[in-house]
Amino acid sequence: MQKNVGTIDRVVRVLLGLGLLSLLFLIEGNARWFGLIGIIPLLTATFGYCPPYSMLGINTCSVDAKR
Repeated sequence: MQKNVGTIDRVVRVLLGLGLLSLLFLIEGNARWFGLIGIIPLLTATFGYCPPYSMLGINTCSVDAKR
């Protein structure tokens, strides 16, 4: 797996993931479980790899950090 998620992209993914996970605590009822979708951007930020980016040929990672 070659990294294809850059630093700024990772920060945005972490913030988005944490925001979505916060829905578990902020929303009442069954709709709050949609907050679990926040796990996906957190995982892609952690590993630095996004499968849809690979399929679309997108790479936001700098040349030095691809290793």
